[in-house]
Amino acid sequence: MRTNDISQNLKKPDEIEKMRIAGRLAADVLMMIGPHVQPGVTTETLDRLCHDYIVNEQQAIPAPLNYHGFPKSICTSINHVVCHGIPNDKPLKNGDIINIDVTVIKDGYHGDTSKMFLVGDKVSVAAKRVVKVAQECLYLGIERVKPGGSLKAIGAAIQAHAKQYNMSSVQEFCGHGIGSQFHEDGFNVLHYDAPHIPETILEPGLTFTIEPMINVGKRQVKVLRDGWTAVTKDRSLSAQWEHTLLVTDNGVEVLTLRPDESL
Repeated sequence: MRTNDISQNLKKPDEIEKMRIAGRLAADVLMMIGPHVQPGVTTETLDRLCHDYIVNEQQAIPAPLNYHGFPKSICTSINHVVCHGIPNDKPLKNGDIINIDVTVIKDGYHGDTSKMFLVGDKVSVAAKRVVKVAQECLYLGIERVKPGGSLKAIGAAIQAHAKQYNMSSVQEFCGHGIGSQFHEDGFNVLHYDAPHIPETILEPGLTFTIEPMINVGKRQVKVLRDGWTAVTKDRSLSAQWEHTLLVTDNGVEVLTLRPDESL
């Protein structure tokens, strides 16, 4: 069995402490913005609120802003948008679902997390279901994070759970190593079963994201002409949740855990 060498990705204790702080700040942004996610509010407004909170309150940096040319401080992905939606002046509608993806840089280290929000009181049963299944996929992936575990087991668990509900797991985008770099070189975290790739065995000190994108319909996506916004090809609804994780000596620490959730 071929295995990846991840020794260069392992974090020292002082780096881990910085990542804990960055992760906590990223989680705080999602808690702050929640009450503002309402029908009639624009994603441009949500972006401005998050930007000002990160820069002024947290004394930190919004990592997406100008990252490879991305024009905003957060990603806002609505309904059939899979990921990397660009905030704009279009108001949210009652019944929308939206993913808000936040990455904060503090003292040179990144915390990366995203959450789904239900907009208003007219969200369909199908939309609520995909939001719930996507969160369950994330949690099932997290359950498999431990020393000696494998990245392949994470992807297989996510795909199997989505399939159980006749949903699909996007393959074009994946989780990633994270630390002083937004997306670390060395390995990716696939959200599907991929027996053909080299194995990555998890070790204490490894930090990475799990961020499954689950579609109600088929898994295929396309990127729009803006070069960023990815949508489902069949226009079916999509949902995503994300956490930054640390492999510990005896399991996993969720660095971006919010007060409103328990694993």
